[in-house]
Amino acid sequence: MAKALLLENIHPVAVENLEAAGFEVELRKASMSEDELVAALAPKNGQGVTLLGIRSNTHITARVLDSAPDLTAIGCFCIGTNQVDLPAAAERGVVVFNAPYSNTRSVVELVIAEIISLGRRLTEKTEKMHAGIWDKSAKGSHEVRGRTLGIIGYGNIGTQLSNLAEAMGMYVIFYDIADRLAHGNARRMPTMDALLAEADVVSLHVDGRPGNAGIFGDEQFRKMKPRSLFINAARGMVVDTESLREHILSGHIAGAALDVFPIEPKAQGDPFESPLRGLDNVILTPHVGGSTQEAQEEIGYFVSTKLKNFQREGSTALSVNLPAVQPPSLTEGSRLGFLHVNVPGVLAEVNNILASEGVNVTGQYLATRGEQGYVVTDVSGHVSEGALEKLQASPHTQWLRSWES
Repeated sequence: MAKALLLENIHPVAVENLEAAGFEVELRKASMSEDELVAALAPKNGQGVTLLGIRSNTHITARVLDSAPDLTAIGCFCIGTNQVDLPAAAERGVVVFNAPYSNTRSVVELVIAEIISLGRRLTEKTEKMHAGIWDKSAKGSHEVRGRTLGIIGYGNIGTQLSNLAEAMGMYVIFYDIADRLAHGNARRMPTMDALLAEADVVSLHVDGRPGNAGIFGDEQFRKMKPRSLFINAARGMVVDTESLREHILSGHIAGAALDVFPIEPKAQGDPFESPLRGLDNVILTPHVGGSTQEAQEEIGYFVSTKLKNFQREGSTALSVNLPAVQPPSLTEGSRLGFLHVNVPGVLAEVNNILASEGVNVTGQYLATRGEQGYVVTDVSGHVSEGALEKLQASPHTQWLRSWES
């Protein structure tokens, strides 16, 4: 029985989905270090882990991949994939999936709640009430209606945030290095500096690519409007939290909300350190933007289904590192999945081998990505051992897998 290892308290629906597909599933609550992963993924009694499920706190390096010869696929049960060495995984033929849409609404609702809470200084109000102090005052408390929200990163989350913020009466401006279609009455800004000069609230929604590390620091905070608000629900490494602390203490930034941090604890209950602890009108949440029951269940089902479909049918649809092929369900005959070097003539080579062995092709699906190509070939009946041996012996072969209906 093939093994699946799921880390970081992934929703039980993923376990149910994979077990129903015939996998032996081990679920762990915490993330793992590199050494722990090497030990956990290595073959034991002749069998290693086939499928690995992680979230944002587990990092997959080339060394980890080299320790796992049986690993075929990694599922990132989250949006980001920067915690995985994607080129190294592709080089070893390990497919990586994520959940690019499943928790979008949950993150957006958190940001909307933070905008309102910061504008009304609700954290300070509730702290005083719990301390037995009645402080009924409108000082520093503002409506969000009529305020300008500046969104940096206008992808799936940024655009949905744009729609909800506008519905609440906010003006929306956005900046993105990609050419994005403006939703509603949102206005594209030519530069990030132009956005910072105009926004009453700045919300970051960029991805975790290396070029985004440290993009928001002292220089950017200085360019924000006096008494504006700052929100980061994107990636911890994009913001200099020491600079943010200084600008909050100086009064230039009126409040901030952060859900992600440069260094995050590995497991539940571990101590959390940040220079932003203890500051007035600062909301700190433990990376829970996508942590609603609805989002986690949807992510658990979505990513585990991607893993299952790859293992059972060869589908790489929505893969983030290998050519994406989405063949139909296999209802009769056999199927071959052939990951190969992306050079001219490989498809002809495959078909010539199959024809020479008398194999009748009923369907074929091909995609390429960089230096790799992936072709899924459906055939009537069985594929002969001779055909499999010839394909496996091709100098262009990275891996060859077969399935029966």
